[in-house]
Amino acid sequence: MMKFYMTPGSCSTGIHILLEEIGLVFEAYVVNLLAGDQFKDDYLAINPKGTIPALVRDDGSALCEFQAIAWWLARAYPKRKLLPESAEGEARVLEMLGYVVHTLHGQGFARIFTTPKFTPSETDYPAVQARGREIIAQAFAVVDAQLAGRDYVVEQFSIADAALFYVEFWAIRSDIPLPVNCLAHYRRMLTRPAVRQVLQEEGYASALR
Repeated sequence: MMKFYMTPGSCSTGIHILLEEIGLVFEAYVVNLLAGDQFKDDYLAINPKGTIPALVRDDGSALCEFQAIAWWLARAYPKRKLLPESAEGEARVLEMLGYVVHTLHGQGFARIFTTPKFTPSETDYPAVQARGREIIAQAFAVVDAQLAGRDYVVEQFSIADAALFYVEFWAIRSDIPLPVNCLAHYRRMLTRPAVRQVLQEEGYASALR
């Protein structure tokens, strides 16, 4: 049985959604980031990077990094059609996946959630966080334009939508306004059974109201 290492409400929520969309049976292990569980020896033995998520597969090998896990799940379980069949479609999915993880998450929300990593001076915290919000607003504007006239990133639900959902979820919980198409995408995702199940399991049932 696969083992999934995650933190409720984090980027790992996107992988959790994909696992449920596929219908996999797995064991979930909560990594308490605030308590520093990601730096403990037993977890570093699984993921030396000290990050989440991590997925230990049936053969005992661990796979880390959101993009890698998402892509592997899509390719390992093709019947779920989490990637388009065309090279163009797959490229568009990977394009969005990279933009969400590297820009919205890594450059935008990271400045808000992990401000000390960007400056040693507490007096600079407000400026760093303000810059994070600017990056988030600019990036969501780009995504919003790409979502115009679409229900999902491409013609149907894909791994990119699971990634986009977790940053939309963060925006809602951080009182950051989502542009119209992103908000519609977020609300559409909330209607998916797998998303509703994951939010309930992770302790965010209030988000479904």
